[in-house]
Amino acid sequence: MTTVRRAVLTLPAAPLGPDNPLPALRAPAGAGAHAVDARTLAELPRDMARGIGRAPLRSLLPAPVRDGYGRERTPADLDAIVVENDRLRVTVLPGLGGRVHSLHHKPTGRELLYRNPVLQPAAFALNGAWFSGGIEWNIGATGHTALSCSPLHAATVRAPDGGPMLRLWEWERLRDLPFQVDLWLPEGSDFLYVGVRVRNPHERTVPAYWWSNTAVPEERRILAPADAAWHHGHERGLDRLPVPVAEDGTDRSYPLNGAHAADYFYDLPEGQRRWIAALDADGHGLVQTSTDALRGRKLFLWGTGRGGRRWQEWLTRPGTPGYAEVQAGLARTQLEHLELAGGAEFSWLEAYGPLAADPAAALGDDWAAARADVEAKLAAALPRAAVDAAYTVWRESAADAGPETVLAAGSGWGALEVLRGGHALPGTPFPESTLGPDQGPWRELLRTGVLPPPAKGAGPGAPLVAVPWRDMLETAPADPSTEYHLGIAQWHAGDRAQAVRSWERGLHRAEARWPLLYCLAVADQEDGHPRRAAERFAEAFADHADHDGGELVAAALGREATAALLATGRPGPARELWARLPDEVRGRGAFRFLEARLLLAEGRRDEARAVFDEGFEVADLSEGAEILGEVWAEITDEPLPDAYEFRTRPN
Repeated sequence: MTTVRRAVLTLPAAPLGPDNPLPALRAPAGAGAHAVDARTLAELPRDMARGIGRAPLRSLLPAPVRDGYGRERTPADLDAIVVENDRLRVTVLPGLGGRVHSLHHKPTGRELLYRNPVLQPAAFALNGAWFSGGIEWNIGATGHTALSCSPLHAATVRAPDGGPMLRLWEWERLRDLPFQVDLWLPEGSDFLYVGVRVRNPHERTVPAYWWSNTAVPEERRILAPADAAWHHGHERGLDRLPVPVAEDGTDRSYPLNGAHAADYFYDLPEGQRRWIAALDADGHGLVQTSTDALRGRKLFLWGTGRGGRRWQEWLTRPGTPGYAEVQAGLARTQLEHLELAGGAEFSWLEAYGPLAADPAAALGDDWAAARADVEAKLAAALPRAAVDAAYTVWRESAADAGPETVLAAGSGWGALEVLRGGHALPGTPFPESTLGPDQGPWRELLRTGVLPPPAKGAGPGAPLVAVPWRDMLETAPADPSTEYHLGIAQWHAGDRAQAVRSWERGLHRAEARWPLLYCLAVADQEDGHPRRAAERFAEAFADHADHDGGELVAAALGREATAALLATGRPGPARELWARLPDEVRGRGAFRFLEARLLLAEGRRDEARAVFDEGFEVADLSEGAEILGEVWAEITDEPLPDAYEFRTRPN
């Protein structure tokens, strides 16, 4: 009999810490890594090129950057939900994006996923904090979702067979879309069923993105029903290559055969059943399959280079085996976005379970025979028709069913949008009881037409940028707080000149000027005025120190201002600003690295080298970051120590 119950998972964990208090006006930090050059775009199939060019994120608004975590881990109790039958035990973390932490096959005692033994946030999500392992649900835009480390709503619902089902749901803010993920185990099933629905409650068409991302031990063979794959590395290209064997004879189906981090998007033929498998040396492992709407399949590998191995170590604890990722998405590649029409939805069914293939065939040199063996074993374990039928029954009888027992609460943003738009969303209620302090000022704007100013000494509050909210801000009384939020909404819409005018209007009457000065500094930086940007960053830091003195904002502004001053060749003002930072802030890894850059700019090369020799860790280092190596090369010609080697591109 299937059960759904609350549980507690204890792991060594680095606390997430507070969100960055500054508005996320810039594009995601890793956006360049997912870019494709113009020459490549011109050579791609037309629909793929359109999808790649469709509505890239200009900023992370309205989501906050999540960079408050560190690297110190202590045992922590995490809320978990366990879905279990006599065959499988599924452990889900509703407070961390609904991540499936473990998929344990009870008859064989096998863990089917890569299960990270620690919780270590790192800057891989679109907005920062993310962690490796398990199965994650990525919605929004190219990359790991902004909800990677955020709570989702969770409740039990009746499954299609009448047993209990776990529903996860939330309102994704980057694309302004509600979604749900339903997980259930039919009685006696070796497969976890996952029904997913993304709805567009608006009248306008919205760019849509989804990839289900599964971490598996990297000592596996990855099989998918394709003879070619689109390869994306860090050269801004997208090349169609044969699989599994490369021109140099390397078998790409083994992640440890790759030298550098890379994505392989399998080119599945039309009409082909959608699946991907990760098998060990005995032919055992995980298989994922779905209805045809989930078109894409992908392998991501870190590679065997120094940078890839360092990232593997960085994301867990030393001595832990590495992982690769097998993924499934709505488009052929992760670089594409689809169009979701107003009032429409995307929905599909996925299934995850064990597979036991013939190792002589599945691991042999004959790729066609290997694929055929896996597909035959999958057909015997879970026929394609059974998946299609399960989807139909779920969509017709269970997807709209109301939650029964609430197990966890997400954010109040969905409740605010339902309150504003009157959206009817059967199956995924967003009750007013979930509204919290962040939504309070916006609820007041909706009710009265006036956005209340923040309390004295408080920050400006969380922004909203959708067109209806921008329209309300334009007609609200124009005090400095309203001008600040109006400018942010205008910036998000691409009207940067008008955003600057709004911020400048607010600046004249603002008592605390730092939020507006920060926005104007980013605008200067983005528009190619680095010296003026640096001056405004420094002015924002000084204004905050004079008015508030809170450490969180001081650290965020100080980091921006010091880096901007150094970038424009002004180590003197940078040193003066540095001296005003609290001692605790200057001791953090990111600021130790900033100090090394400052010392180098002052000509104190030996002292900059000493900072590296003493050791530091920049907790929010971005994927593929090369800045550590660049600064090291200015200090010395010696090889970069392994501790600072995070470069994943070929030399």
